[in-house]
Amino acid sequence: MLEQAHLETLMDKAWPAVEREDTGEWVLRASEGVTQRANSVWPRTIIDSADDAPDLAASLRSASEWYRQRRLPLIFQVFDDPRSAALNTMLDTQRFTKQSETRIMVRGLEGLHAPASSRNVELSDEPTEEWLSVWWSVDGRGGAAELAVARRILLGCPALYALVRDDDGVPAAVGRLAVADGWGGIYGMATTATHRRRGYGSLVLAALLDSGAERGLQGFWLLVTAANQGAQSLNAQAGFTNYGSYLYRQAPIRRALSGC
Repeated sequence: MLEQAHLETLMDKAWPAVEREDTGEWVLRASEGVTQRANSVWPRTIIDSADDAPDLAASLRSASEWYRQRRLPLIFQVFDDPRSAALNTMLDTQRFTKQSETRIMVRGLEGLHAPASSRNVELSDEPTEEWLSVWWSVDGRGGAAELAVARRILLGCPALYALVRDDDGVPAAVGRLAVADGWGGIYGMATTATHRRRGYGSLVLAALLDSGAERGLQGFWLLVTAANQGAQSLNAQAGFTNYGSYLYRQAPIRRALSGC
């Protein structure tokens, strides 16, 4: 059984921030603003007692200053777990917003016995320019500078990259299998607008799962926004079940007073 704390560690390794500081209680992560995950606080050791509130407030002030120095907003990645109660209470008091609720889904190795499903999928150990182009066209936020940071994040963890083409040889869909401590995380699943609802994404996912099984991984996890019911349904058909969820909590923007 994959424990919550272990999964949080795997997720942190699978999408590593360019810069990080481990306070012993929280992990502060920054990557020039590229992706929420790589620019958020992972509250690894969660304070779950109201008696610790003063220490929690001090940690919050310290984290706020750390992000202020990097000109980034203070964002927490908060998992849906009873241990998060005290932290959520503090963030509610400070009027932190709630954003990007995300479902965590997991599956084991059962049913992965068809390597032929990957015969039309190109696999590589690093993201090719075509892979990056497809993924960034769907999920990217920014230009060349931001993409360069995103590539550093991708390469921060051993991974397998999959790309499938249409009949004309045009890249249609991509995906990434991050490998961490014997588990595989599915990331970067993206299908171009002109190739959707034609099965390309399913081919990519099947190829990554088969390849992970062949490499002896123990199981897999993936992340999907709570609002994306279609993707959740497709993932369920691929053998994934709901495990838990998390969301991001961001400090309110503090505007300077105007002169009038």
